[in-house]
Amino acid sequence: MQAAAETPESVDLAALVADPYTAYARLRDAGPVHRITTPDGLSAWVVTGYDDVRQLLADPRMSLSKRNARPGGYRGLALPPALDANLLNLDPPDHTRLRSLVTKAFTARRIADLRDPIQRIADRLLDASIPRGHADLIADYAAPLPIAVICELLGIPETDRGDFRGWTDALIAPDPARPSAAKEAVGNMLRFLHQLIAHKRTRHADDLLSTLVEVRDGGDRLTEDELTSLVFLILSAGYENVVHLIGNGTLALLEHPDQLRTLREKPERLEGAVEELARFDGPAPLAIRRFPVEDVTVGGVTIPAGETVLLSIASANHDPRRIPQPQRLDLERERSASGHLTFGQGIHYCLGAPLARLEVTIALDTLLRRLPHLALGVPRERLRWRPTIRARGLLALPVTF
Repeated sequence: MQAAAETPESVDLAALVADPYTAYARLRDAGPVHRITTPDGLSAWVVTGYDDVRQLLADPRMSLSKRNARPGGYRGLALPPALDANLLNLDPPDHTRLRSLVTKAFTARRIADLRDPIQRIADRLLDASIPRGHADLIADYAAPLPIAVICELLGIPETDRGDFRGWTDALIAPDPARPSAAKEAVGNMLRFLHQLIAHKRTRHADDLLSTLVEVRDGGDRLTEDELTSLVFLILSAGYENVVHLIGNGTLALLEHPDQLRTLREKPERLEGAVEELARFDGPAPLAIRRFPVEDVTVGGVTIPAGETVLLSIASANHDPRRIPQPQRLDLERERSASGHLTFGQGIHYCLGAPLARLEVTIALDTLLRRLPHLALGVPRERLRWRPTIRARGLLALPVTF
């Protein structure tokens, strides 16, 4: 058994942003677990192999609660309790209680009822771009679509959506040149959510937010902070992951014309293709940080309790010991052949995965049907990615059609 490494390795931000799969492959080949210093100065452990990542995602010893971080160790974005008391920061039994309440409101019927609205939103967005013959597929399609869908699900009127995308972007990838932007975004988001919840209390409707407010006001097991945090999580996660899945998936298809041609010829394979696209270039290279409640041994290396652990979804999804030829995009790959971890594993498996799959399937189907001559509008090397190792998404995706 190896002791903890004394000198952390530094992480090359540029390499992880530009080509995370090559960078993680080097780490994976060098060993199953590494002690690193991230670009923001955080000391953490990164786990790279598929089997280890899958096991630790579901390991009850890997806490999500920041109360189990060692003193002075974890330095994440400081959120007020009204935004912090969400499923990504909780362990059982609180996590079990909240997830049970949300699952009851986040029903399969409610998701299925969104199919037609999602299709209308996708068509409306393309209707605005088609006459121009070109677009930024992120700003004009991939980003506004999930915002509109989540707001439809929650029952947020279009006039009340405010500057939600800007606030979320400031939280996802803070601008080093504007250190106060993230703090301002937190304040704006909190005010927005408080006003929104107050509005739903006076105008109840058949939507998810009204249902959650009803659970809270029924005197049951949902506090006001938990209610606000749940809405924040649904809004932010439902936006961020889907916009990156649509953008990354579209780019992958454009860079693999043989696969794009196959999908056009066999549109019935689209749902399976979405799984391969999610594996090939998913939206979250790293799972939400964990804190072991006791010393944990991974690949012969002991990680002390309370340390920050980063489980690399990007590396696991490209581990050749589990996925044959992982660097190859194969839209006919059987889902069971990869068992990708993009949506997580265990009790923290993404609650919104069915909705995300539905949105991405409809978004890509609409693009393929309505834009038969879709092509990149700039050379590949001019594309820019979000400058963060915690999200994998394009800043813009210029296309012509």
